[in-house]
Amino acid sequence: MKKITLGIAAVVLAVGGAGAALADHHGGKRGPMAADANADGIITLAETKAHAGERFTKMDANADGVINREDREAKRAERFAVADTNGDGELSSAEMTAAREARDAKREERRAQRQAKRMERLDTDGNGALSQAELDAGKEKRNQARGERRGKRGEMRRGGRGGKGAMRMLRRADANGDKSVSRAEFDAAIEARFAKVDTDGSGTITAEEREAAKAAKKERRGKRGERRGKRGQS
Repeated sequence: MKKITLGIAAVVLAVGGAGAALADHHGGKRGPMAADANADGIITLAETKAHAGERFTKMDANADGVINREDREAKRAERFAVADTNGDGELSSAEMTAAREARDAKREERRAQRQAKRMERLDTDGNGALSQAELDAGKEKRNQARGERRGKRGEMRRGGRGGKGAMRMLRRADANGDKSVSRAEFDAAIEARFAKVDTDGSGTITAEEREAAKAAKKERRGKRGERRGKRGQS
């Protein structure tokens, strides 16, 4: 049975962990919709910061108020220990498969909970199914909430406001370059990234803005690919 030692396996298990909160509003349902606490399809700055704050607490493994190498090493060791079910200090292929399946099961459970919450909110007659009228009412409610938020903030702000991997985002958040990210630096990075997506400065991120952000990101990737291709030909 193939064994994988601590160093490599710990990195594998850590993928997608540290720093993911800084990318949340750029992802799919695991990103923005995870922050949508009231399931109205619109992400507010308060929701984003609250969700990111939970992630910061989880990432700050030793609760010293900063995220640094010590926290990452502690998290990796913790994930490894959970996956290493027989406690022999190594991960077999079976143990790695079991760990991946356990993560997938938790992810599916969270998705089901979000769906149930949305269903409960939209199913106004409580019959366990959604009619076209209920779907239309839900959409109208979202549009109304969006208009109210923009109305309240529109007088103060008009127009636009002014990553690759999670670890790069954490490095960018490290404003003073001390290789540690404080809560203040973390919050500032979250607010800056939110502002880039919140192009109308309303304090909310709509489905349209999320799509625009994804399109812009795709375009940037395309341009980087073109530059790499040109360098390869030279």
